[in-house]
Amino acid sequence: MAHTRNDGNRRRLTARRTLRREVPGTVAVLADERDFAAMRRYRTFTFDDHAAYLRQVEGLLRARAAQGRHTSVTLFDPEGYEEFCSASHINPDAPASRTRYTAEIAAAGTKVTYEGQPLARLLPRLIEEVEQQATWECATGLLTGGGNCASCGEDIARAAFARATRALRRLIEAVGPGTHHLVCSVPADGTTPLVAVLHTDNSGDGLLHLGETAALVFCTVLAAGIATDRPGGVVLRSTVPGQRDAVRGWTLRDGWLRPLTEAEVFAAYCTDAHTGEPVPPEPGVDYRAGLPLAEPGPDDREEGEERD
Repeated sequence: MAHTRNDGNRRRLTARRTLRREVPGTVAVLADERDFAAMRRYRTFTFDDHAAYLRQVEGLLRARAAQGRHTSVTLFDPEGYEEFCSASHINPDAPASRTRYTAEIAAAGTKVTYEGQPLARLLPRLIEEVEQQATWECATGLLTGGGNCASCGEDIARAAFARATRALRRLIEAVGPGTHHLVCSVPADGTTPLVAVLHTDNSGDGLLHLGETAALVFCTVLAAGIATDRPGGVVLRSTVPGQRDAVRGWTLRDGWLRPLTEAEVFAAYCTDAHTGEPVPPEPGVDYRAGLPLAEPGPDDREEGEERD
């Protein structure tokens, strides 16, 4: 009788462990030393060294992975945490409050799955994706605030995004085969511009090999500049095996990317954006004029795009 009871207890424990492995978890990490310092004002936050804290987080992630548990990593925002505690009327100086914030707020944000990679490699990727999401949200806000065109009734955001997509495709096609690094910058309402970064490989097969999310953010930022008629621009750096890297530039004007001259590209790339002081040109890099991009006409449609 006792033997049967013990077998039943073991089965229940085994089933519980199996269920525990199948419950996903989220770890919210203080990646920035400034954010870490902000949390030290709470008595129940017992860590006093950021590097040691990160080692403990990495140990926790490894332990969960060893148990076969799926874990996502997100950023812990001290300001957002304080606002959450105030709105929820809970004590911020309590471990349970930090747990609740992670479960209800942080876990709903941008996350990266832990797959055994070192934290030193995971955190930069997470920060990049968080910044990318913030850029997309800000650009979307600018883009969708235009309403409809007074003369033709067309949705301004939709038209601007379609135009930005065409501009990106024509730009990549114009520069030809190679690995290309693109940066699009458009002024926002504050002092910090919206900046979108995109890496693409053009193998010459007619297909663009690029990250879909990064391309979406890039086109949204460019479209926001088109829709709001803001001055902006695109800088492209091309790498082709056996050749020197080439840098080209375009300015956003009148709803399209207009090529910069070689001198303008050199001046833009070799001037400190904060001080205005000249910066020495990078060795092994050629500064070239932007290539003309055929501007689409009113009836121009990309392949696969339906006519209204």
